[in-house]
Amino acid sequence: MLNIDTIEKTFFAGTINERRALAGLNLQLAEGDFVTVIGSNGAGKSTLLNAISGRYTVDSGSIEIDGTRVNKLSEHQRAKFIGRVFQDPMAGTAPELTIEQNLALAVRRGKVRGLGPALTRPLRERFRTELQSLELGLENRLTAKVGLLSGGQRQALSLLMAGFTHPRILLLDEHTAALDPQRAALVTELTDRIVSQGGLTTLMVTHNMEQAIQLGNRLIMMHEGRIVFEASAEQKKALTVPLLLAEFAKIKGAQLDDRALLA
Repeated sequence: MLNIDTIEKTFFAGTINERRALAGLNLQLAEGDFVTVIGSNGAGKSTLLNAISGRYTVDSGSIEIDGTRVNKLSEHQRAKFIGRVFQDPMAGTAPELTIEQNLALAVRRGKVRGLGPALTRPLRERFRTELQSLELGLENRLTAKVGLLSGGQRQALSLLMAGFTHPRILLLDEHTAALDPQRAALVTELTDRIVSQGGLTTLMVTHNMEQAIQLGNRLIMMHEGRIVFEASAEQKKALTVPLLLAEFAKIKGAQLDDRALLA
């Protein structure tokens, strides 16, 4: 389904600031896989998501989705089959547009944009039904501007929008990190529900090791642009935070950052 073959990405090549973010990384996701990704700051986690989405062009290697090589496709061209939720709750929605207008844009992702004909009565009813699943009362606020919502509400809406059209791949980039614990728990529960009900193939970056163990059927650990540890669905059942810390400690010279230690 998703096949990543020895991709490389170096920033500021040939300068004093040269940084190798992806170092011959290989990764395969089967249909319906939910893979959580952990690692310290600078491990290449977000760069990996940016390479898949088309925000960054890889220097070498191949990225295939459903057997099609997408290296030369732009971020906009890939948007029709990739959904994404960012760490910043403000990044996934348009604050000056209403809830229903944001949802209409999500429905038309990868197509010619236009709000007028999209906001039909049947579509509004669909929006209400989908929003009810969030249990946040947003189904009664379709005409409210998204900028008036709380961070947790916006992130829940972003998650719903990302999965709205059943993307071939859902990318979650530390999407609960900017939320307080209560709202982070809510969005985590919604993530599990939306991914499970939709059978979405998902790649989720997180600093929270407990979250990484709790969600998904596979887990990978990155360091210096490579995958240095991987746990299958069966192996994840026995994983604990101390065991993950021990795996990380095996990497020569690796240091856990404060956020990972506190997760």
